[in-house]
Amino acid sequence: MLTPILAAGAPAGAPNFGFYEALQQGGAIAISTLVILVIMSVGSFYILFTKLFEQQKIMNQAKRVRASFWQSNSLREGAAKLDKNSAYRQIVDDGLAAQEQHGKLTDPVEAHDWLHGSLARSESAINSKLNSGLPFLATVGATSPFVGLFGTVVGIYRALVKIGAAGQAAIGDVAGPVGEALIMTAIGLVVAVPAVLAYNWLQSRNKSIQKDLSSFSNDVLGYLASNGAVRPTIAARGPAPVAKPAVGSTTAGQAGGVPTAPRA
Repeated sequence: MLTPILAAGAPAGAPNFGFYEALQQGGAIAISTLVILVIMSVGSFYILFTKLFEQQKIMNQAKRVRASFWQSNSLREGAAKLDKNSAYRQIVDDGLAAQEQHGKLTDPVEAHDWLHGSLARSESAINSKLNSGLPFLATVGATSPFVGLFGTVVGIYRALVKIGAAGQAAIGDVAGPVGEALIMTAIGLVVAVPAVLAYNWLQSRNKSIQKDLSSFSNDVLGYLASNGAVRPTIAARGPAPVAKPAVGSTTAGQAGGVPTAPRA
């Protein structure tokens, strides 16, 4: 009995409540809301991947700095080992430029204050570039649920208008607008959650990079202020000295393990 009915499929003229049909019923408002949410999502993922690439590049530069930079004879020699567009090389170049400019100043300014200010400006410029794009992620995470909620409100409003116009509207008359409203709410959340997660993750990685840059900037300042006498501990530390036995002493292992007493 049920087989012929199932084979026949849905009756002719039955309404279709798919996603495309819901957008058609929503009209220009629903389509515009969806386009805005799609733009937000695409922009969020673009910023996520570009910032990850940029952060990883600086992290790789930090490894090269720790490996070979402070083993150089001078800052210029160490800077030559770094990439031309390296963030760490920018700090070194700005520090060397500030050292040269200090000798040309006519007002009495302490070298430490001048160098510290120049390195701080260089570090601030790098941090500003690292944080670029993150406000967009924060904006998307905060506003996309409300953009989806706007589509929800419009869909429910249209459903209520149909109910009021028909007096007693059937469920099929209001299912389309209500379905559109629920779809917009879901899309707003789908856009917001990845944006918030990406923002927090990128911020955490930026803090780690900024900590390394600040430590390196402080090391460069110490090097410049001391004319090369002060270097990071990891670079100044050499191999541990090997203790040598005193001349004329006899160890326990030299005479079979037990020292012998002198004869009378």
